[in-house]
Amino acid sequence: MQTDSQTLYYVIGAVVVIAIIAIAIVEARRAKSARLHQRFGPEYDRVVRARGDRSAAESELAAREARVRSMHIEELPPGAQERYTEEWRAVQARFVDAPQRAVREADRLVGTVMRDRGYPVENFEQRVADISPDHPRVVENYRVAHDIANRSERGEITTEELRRAMVHYRTLFEELLGTKERTMS
Repeated sequence: MQTDSQTLYYVIGAVVVIAIIAIAIVEARRAKSARLHQRFGPEYDRVVRARGDRSAAESELAAREARVRSMHIEELPPGAQERYTEEWRAVQARFVDAPQRAVREADRLVGTVMRDRGYPVENFEQRVADISPDHPRVVENYRVAHDIANRSERGEITTEELRRAMVHYRTLFEELLGTKERTMS
C-alpha cells in the first residue's frame, strides 16, 4: 500500500512540475509578444495581419531586430545633421513650384540619410524592415509616402496627396536625423 501512495505522490509531483513548466512557457511567450508589440507598435499589428499567424509574425519581427543589431547603425555627426536639415529646407521650398520633383527629392534624401546612418538601402521592402525596429511608429508613414511617390511617377496623384507624402517623409527624416524641428506644416 505504501508503494501505491509513493507512486501517487510522484505522479502528483510530476504533474505539478509539468504544470509549472507549461505556465512558465506560456508566460514567456506572452512576455515576448508584449515586448514585440511594445517595440513595434502599429508595425506589429500590420505584420500579424499580413502573415495571418502571430507566431510567424513574431519570428519575422525578432529576425528584423537581430538583423539590425548586427548592423553598424550610427548617429549622424552634428555637421551632417545641419547639412541635411538645409537640404530638407531646400526640397521643401521646391514643393510650391514642383511638388512631384520635391517628393522624389524627399525620397532620395531619406534614402541618403539612411545609408549614411548605416542602413542598407538595396530595396524598399528591406529598408522598411530595417528601420522598423528603431523607428516603428513612422514605418507606415514611409510606406504611404513611397507609394504616393511611385504613383506620382505614373501621374496618378493629386497635389494634396503629394503634400501628404512630404509630411510623411518629413516625419521619418526627422527621426532618422534625431531632430524634431518642424520644417513644414
